[in-house]
Amino acid sequence: MLDILMVVSEAIPYSKTGGLGDVGGSLPGALARLGHRVTVVTPRYRGVDGGTEVAAFTRGAWLGALDCRILERRHEDGVRFWLVDCPPYFDREDIYGAAGGDYPDNSRRFSLLSRAALECSVKMGQRPSIIHAHDWQAGLVPVYLRERFRGHPAFQGTGTVFTIHNLAYQGIFGRDVLPHLDLPRDVFTDDGLEFWNKVSFLKAGINYSGVVTTVSKRYAQEIQTPEQGFGFEGILERRADVLVGIRNGIDTAIWNPEADPLLPAKYNADDLSGKAAVKRALLARFGIDGPGQSEKSVIGMVSRMVDQKGLDLIASAVASGALLGLDTSFVILGTGAPRYEAMWRGLAARHPDRVAVTVGFSEDLAHLIEGGADIFLMPSRFEPCGLNQMYSLRYGTVPVVRATGGLDDTVQQVDEATGEGTGFKFEPYTTEAMMGALRQALACFAIPVAWRGVQLAGMKQDNSWETSAREYVGVYERARALAVPR
Repeated sequence: MLDILMVVSEAIPYSKTGGLGDVGGSLPGALARLGHRVTVVTPRYRGVDGGTEVAAFTRGAWLGALDCRILERRHEDGVRFWLVDCPPYFDREDIYGAAGGDYPDNSRRFSLLSRAALECSVKMGQRPSIIHAHDWQAGLVPVYLRERFRGHPAFQGTGTVFTIHNLAYQGIFGRDVLPHLDLPRDVFTDDGLEFWNKVSFLKAGINYSGVVTTVSKRYAQEIQTPEQGFGFEGILERRADVLVGIRNGIDTAIWNPEADPLLPAKYNADDLSGKAAVKRALLARFGIDGPGQSEKSVIGMVSRMVDQKGLDLIASAVASGALLGLDTSFVILGTGAPRYEAMWRGLAARHPDRVAVTVGFSEDLAHLIEGGADIFLMPSRFEPCGLNQMYSLRYGTVPVVRATGGLDDTVQQVDEATGEGTGFKFEPYTTEAMMGALRQALACFAIPVAWRGVQLAGMKQDNSWETSAREYVGVYERARALAVPR
């Protein structure tokens, strides 16, 4: 049994802005079900109920730290959560920043998270087998481990793993933050934290950890290229021998069409009749349930409306008339760039019988779209892993995706000769390629027997966390073998 200390800036059910929150809350449970002891350290943000106080640190306990407490919550699956309670840093309206941009003291906020995780581990007498830090917000964990806890008996033989969820977010700050990090000056080097004469918490995590992982095998390859390396390709190439891609999983208890309480009807791979009922409910909810609409295809999207998610391709297809030239309806949920929100609202106003949009987010609608749509569109410019395509597969909603990152790993292109496959992919990042994949999907939809085969293949695919958790255990063992006495 491994004793795993996990440090992450967001974790359901306590916090979530995106996929990181899903991973922070779901991976620990999967590891616990495999028999391991897991402790998750995450901030106590505004509105999060507290727990039992297990540790407290007063101002001056380490340089730059404010007074903080550690509150413990234990979950039914055995996972222990330590909530870092420091109201001046974490009791704020949003997690990472306000409308004007990131909070200017994010370096202090998340260096506190990293340091508190280790301090609390010592205070509680924990001797972790492995420390798993996620994204730039926890990038200083392995640095503090080496520079401030070197030789400490609590961490003898402790392995370190650092996971990159999205390389575009690098935790870059001016070098003037160094004094409040409580680290020696010699960490500010090319093989340390220095990145173009600034400090990068992401680079810290990459350089100081025993093993580096990212959230799909394809993305692990892509981030070593200039096209998707965001300036880190050389750094990652130097660590290629310990860079591993493990796809994220999905919580199959929550995302399960056979038992989803947010669906008006239930269904499974043996009986898909309930999906037709969900589709009718979806169309009625959005007011596009005119005569014959339920027999036509419905394309769904639940997405941030930004360029990364392929909205520029969609805008081009709208401008040319190609998108509305398809004989299909569109149901859209999301928020993002004002120009894309306005685009969808305008389409819905002009074509209320076949385009519906909700700007914002609703968990109820997200499940209804996944269950009721026929096709799910994800034309991302880049996608480290992606979750919605895996939800779609499980719900018999055929994904149309760009072949990048986790989208490429989890969706198998339908073979026109054999009919085998789980979805439709396009490679070049062009409007024409996207439209070609959509037309392929619609042609298949017109052949019910072929379409049913694609749906069932996707529904039978295993994208659960258990599979990925076993891969992480293998990585943890490798990281422990690489650990040297500190």
